[in-house]
Amino acid sequence: MRERGLLHGQVALVTGAGGGIGGGIARRLAEEGAAVALHCRTSVASAQETAAAIRDAGGRAVVLRADLTDEDACHRLVTETAERFGGRLTALVNNAGVQPVQELAGMTAAEWRAVVDTNLTAVFACTQAAARLMRDQDGGGSVTHIASVEGRFPAPGHAHYGASKAAVVMHARTAALEYGPWGVRVNTVSPGLIDREGLADAWPEGVRRWREASAVGRLGRPEDIGDACVFLASPLASWVTGHDLVVDGGATSRPTW
Repeated sequence: MRERGLLHGQVALVTGAGGGIGGGIARRLAEEGAAVALHCRTSVASAQETAAAIRDAGGRAVVLRADLTDEDACHRLVTETAERFGGRLTALVNNAGVQPVQELAGMTAAEWRAVVDTNLTAVFACTQAAARLMRDQDGGGSVTHIASVEGRFPAPGHAHYGASKAAVVMHARTAALEYGPWGVRVNTVSPGLIDREGLADAWPEGVRRWREASAVGRLGRPEDIGDACVFLASPLASWVTGHDLVVDGGATSRPTW
């Protein structure tokens, strides 16, 4: 780990760090000098593996479990992160989310709520808890929500997911206004398609289309999203708040006609 990286001295919490994107974000934050709490709900082994790799490289990392559909659990997660690292939290990355496929016509209200509670309400609760803590510490802090290009461009079977991600972007813009006087910056990162093991076999046609649409001819990597999160948490972004940073290899720059 870099002793004087962009995030030297920072303490970060990454939700959903047991997944590929969350793990990539946690690794990049740690590589730039942050102590990192990796949240997970069920992917404990994966989160522990990432945390062990961070520690083996000389960084600081802990794994914390919580069900983020429980508001009190969100607040406890933020508090425990600070307690593990000297009472401070300087960066929160709200990455945890679900992306089921369900046609809108047959979707139940329970299925809708399951996505919104995880992708949006948990973001609200974790951000609220983090902002309260950051307000009382020198230097404030930053919050980054992981949204999606589907917050702007709809996809069949993803009405609940796309709506939740669009709402996440608007939450960040509003939170940037209200938490700005507290010294807290709030932004979003909207990824395009991020590669993972087995994706090309499971969705070959989709992968082909994304590669063709990308201006750089490839899918994204978890580290690409991690790089964006590093920037937004760093002093380089001290005047950046309320912004949605699209990280999609230029795919959404393509004309649709």
